[in-house]
Amino acid sequence: MNKILLTFIISLGLINSTFANPNIDVRTGILMDFHSEEVLYEFDADTQIYPASMTKIMTSIIAFDLLKKDKLSLDDMFTVSENAWRLSQSGYSSMFIMINDQVSVEDLLKGIIIASGNDACVALAEGIAGSEENFAEMMNEKAGEIGMTSTNFTNSSGINDPDNVSTVRDIAIMSKYLIENYPVYYELFKEKTFTWDRTGGEPIKQGNRNPLLYKNIGADGVKTGYLAVEKYSLASSIKKKDRRLIAVASGFQTKNLRSSESLKLLNWGFRNTSTFEVTKSNDTFFELEAWLGKKEKIKATPKENYYITINKKNIRNLNISLKYDGPLVAPIQKDTKIAEIIVKNKEEIIKTIPLYAMEDLKKVNFFKSLITSINYLIWGDV
Repeated sequence: MNKILLTFIISLGLINSTFANPNIDVRTGILMDFHSEEVLYEFDADTQIYPASMTKIMTSIIAFDLLKKDKLSLDDMFTVSENAWRLSQSGYSSMFIMINDQVSVEDLLKGIIIASGNDACVALAEGIAGSEENFAEMMNEKAGEIGMTSTNFTNSSGINDPDNVSTVRDIAIMSKYLIENYPVYYELFKEKTFTWDRTGGEPIKQGNRNPLLYKNIGADGVKTGYLAVEKYSLASSIKKKDRRLIAVASGFQTKNLRSSESLKLLNWGFRNTSTFEVTKSNDTFFELEAWLGKKEKIKATPKENYYITINKKNIRNLNISLKYDGPLVAPIQKDTKIAEIIVKNKEEIIKTIPLYAMEDLKKVNFFKSLITSINYLIWGDV
């Protein structure tokens, strides 16, 4: 049999996990491509931080997970405890709920995500888990499940607690998980205002604290944070066309720096790098030559999505090859590995992606097989 090698040369950029420094004034930060998960920039990304209100991303995830599994409804009503109400009276960011208020899960989530209400966090946590302590256990279990290896949650809001800790790397992982797994509920994070028709007073309208949402740049999340000991922090995400970047940084000295430096980091990523889809599960497919089958070709497809991020400023050759021993001899069963895509940076193999038969290919009957083989011996591969 002849070995077939189809090679596509794309003169783009060097695949590299270390890109040029964007000169961001931050204590700890990270920039990650959403699809390829390539880290485009990091500075002390594993340094322990107090995540402050970025904790509320995980609080939202727990609720979204239950909603997705039909174990919770947006219309479910939770009763506000004195515990939750006290946070609305303590100078922290609040939704301003009152003791014994009956509040829907939907309103509590808006109070958490848009208004950053600590009182709403406690009310939601108690409604779901019976106590905030139990809820924190659920948060930590989920954190471990999604690969947050340096995080410990002790409460649902992120208010002062020396044991409520994380890293910007973990928060980037958490933000990607949020966006990827709950796209419908994630829409809440880009809403700019929330009005709470509170008990015993005029409705309170509050704006989203994420400053990037107001700049018309494609920002749609995710969450700000502030603690006196940590200063200002921000987990942010911008989507431009089909590409999304996630940035997380902490230790900004002012609100203005939080906004300007985060935007600078995100813009740097879009300006200096590109991401390309190489394969998409059950969507990318190739037609390969077959031998002695009832069809002359058989379709092959990958079972994984693979994206690659390219540094525009370091032009090298990216080599993508479709490789198989062909023609492929029937019979072939569906889901049998029959080819592979090889991704190289020059001669270095970066990724090998198996391709599998999309269908069964039955062998022709004996007489037709015999005639075909004789023709091949006489006339060759025609």
